[in-house]
Amino acid sequence: MTGVKQSSTCGSQLITGLREGLVRQKVLAEKAFAQLEFADWHATSHQDGNSIAVLVRHLAGNFTSRFSDFLTTDGEKASRDRDGEFEATSLTPAELLAEWDAGWSVLLTALASLTEPDLLATVQIRGVDHTVMEALLRSYDHSGHHVGQIVMLAKRQRGSRWQTLSTPKRRKEQ
Repeated sequence: MTGVKQSSTCGSQLITGLREGLVRQKVLAEKAFAQLEFADWHATSHQDGNSIAVLVRHLAGNFTSRFSDFLTTDGEKASRDRDGEFEATSLTPAELLAEWDAGWSVLLTALASLTEPDLLATVQIRGVDHTVMEALLRSYDHSGHHVGQIVMLAKRQRGSRWQTLSTPKRRKEQ
């Protein structure tokens, strides 16, 4: 972890590591977004599949709900329309990215305010108690899952026009 000092405690290292990992996930998805055309945002792989637009709205809604007043209120806010996040939309990429950025801002602001003692505090998600550490790991897993889906869908949509987001495979000489 690049931002961790040797004198840091395990808890602060965990918070820093999660923040850095989440930022890497955000950047990875945004590199995929940069390759998309309008139709790519809304395409699905099958009838019940989620589009990139749906996944963007779902993650944004999840982050906003879970991490607004993170330590003091249930992570499933009454104002959240989770089912609505999964409905097809015709929002533009700019509108989708505005939701995306807003959700990530809530998440990263909440993470920045956490201290090591907070990790063992109890928060609720849908009325179920979790330590802050459990809730953070749960969210990290959830976002990684959906960012992976976003990248895979983007790669599928772009086909031969896809530009790899990592080290390209070495091609065997013909």
